[in-house]
Amino acid sequence: MQAENSLIGVGLYSLPEASAITGIPSAVLSRWLFGYTSNSEGHKIHHAPVWTPQLQGYEQKALGFMDLLEARFVYAFRKHGVSLQAVRAASEFAKECFNSDHPFTCREFKTDGRSIFAELIKSEGLEEEALIDLVKRQYAFKAVIGPSLYKGITYSETGEPLSWHPHGNRHIVLDPRRSFGRPIDQKSGVPTEVLYHAFKVEKDAKFVARLYEVDLKAVAAAIEFEQGLFRDEVVH
Repeated sequence: MQAENSLIGVGLYSLPEASAITGIPSAVLSRWLFGYTSNSEGHKIHHAPVWTPQLQGYEQKALGFMDLLEARFVYAFRKHGVSLQAVRAASEFAKECFNSDHPFTCREFKTDGRSIFAELIKSEGLEEEALIDLVKRQYAFKAVIGPSLYKGITYSETGEPLSWHPHGNRHIVLDPRRSFGRPIDQKSGVPTEVLYHAFKVEKDAKFVARLYEVDLKAVAAAIEFEQGLFRDEVVH
């Protein structure tokens, strides 16, 4: 019970669950959060995590709610061609600026994040080729950090994420203070997977709504959400 209580407000997602929700392959999430070892000319090289996971030391590899959101931003940068080295540098710099272990997710990063890349340009003493690369990163940043990544995130007064409505669906919410952050119906708290599996068995959304005493729209939203879980192309 003590272990479960320690997860309240943190969230708990296995790698497969986090992959299904975010569309990021499990292997990629594992490398980013827990590091990995590669071989180069007979020498083993350990690559550290991109950021420190919330559940570090947990008996199984798992993500917290903040990890889940942070991974979405890193994935977006990688899909736009930003190197993992650049992401690491930006993350470390942003941690100091925003005093957060998950800086990309902070509300302040939405408005002040571009300055992170600008400061990196100044501080790295870059040659012309590297400067061109950073200009590309700036372009990528502008393309990545837009309304879509922040859509559905509810923030506290201090700018920390409290909950997330995936895909902007107002009926479905991930809130680490409720059901360990699992996708649930916003109003009733019934997990979306429960409503979906009931529908698959009963084949009747109205019956499921009566069975769990939820709005019919909640059942429809759960079905749409669960059917929309996807796996995107692999980005390392």
